[in-house]
Amino acid sequence: MDMSFVEVYVLPWAINIALAAAIFIVGRIIAKFLVNMLGKVLRKGNMEEILVNFISSIANMLLLLVVIVASLDQLGVDTTSMIALVGAAGLAIGLALQGSLQNFAAGVMLIVFRPFKEGDFIEAAGVNGVVEHISIFNTIMRTGDNKEVIVPNGNIYSGVIVNFSARDTRRVDMVFGIGYDDDLKKAKALLEEIVTSDERVLKDPAPVIAVSELADSSVNFVVRPWVNSADYWGVMFDTTENVKLRFDQEGISIPYPQMDVHQYKQDSE
Repeated sequence: MDMSFVEVYVLPWAINIALAAAIFIVGRIIAKFLVNMLGKVLRKGNMEEILVNFISSIANMLLLLVVIVASLDQLGVDTTSMIALVGAAGLAIGLALQGSLQNFAAGVMLIVFRPFKEGDFIEAAGVNGVVEHISIFNTIMRTGDNKEVIVPNGNIYSGVIVNFSARDTRRVDMVFGIGYDDDLKKAKALLEEIVTSDERVLKDPAPVIAVSELADSSVNFVVRPWVNSADYWGVMFDTTENVKLRFDQEGISIPYPQMDVHQYKQDSE
């Protein structure tokens, strides 16, 4: 083989290939080190693990792309057109996945600001249920009848979120009606007895029992005891049942809507 050919073509190419390989290998090691450092910093900031993993994956892909471009540039490949092509492909993918990107952005906001956490009972996007898992793109909820509902994060974050588990206590709002002919003071005393005898009802704040409305067919009481959040439904169901039983025992009626029609006879001349 002609030595001039080796010196002019083979040796420079061999050097460039060796340098490109070295850049790729060292670049990958540095990228891995930087990604690990980023993960440690994010975890020290008490960031959710799912978000840490996602950000680390994105950082690793971007650093790896930089390493590949640097390696190709060492080989003499025109990387300008390649970068433009990658940018155009990214734009096309972004437009095609616009809905998914919206869900991703909403998922990041939910994980960062944490309006709810796993195990909370919430109402969001028209769904009531217990949050079982929060991912980057959607949230999995379990309804009261044990159905699994997968809700896109964009729908959750763009609407109103009601977190029933955010506070340790809740107020149970109930309304009970009695007839106009019934003993109002007796009915109020019975309601107070039923509520205060329940050990789950908190003493502070004190429960509210008061006449709220003189309705068309009934005199309505509001009954509003405070309970621990876990006792909410139990207190509501038991109180409703006990009120019906005690009212029946004491002869107090629970009226239903009705209309009295009075007919008058007019004498003709």
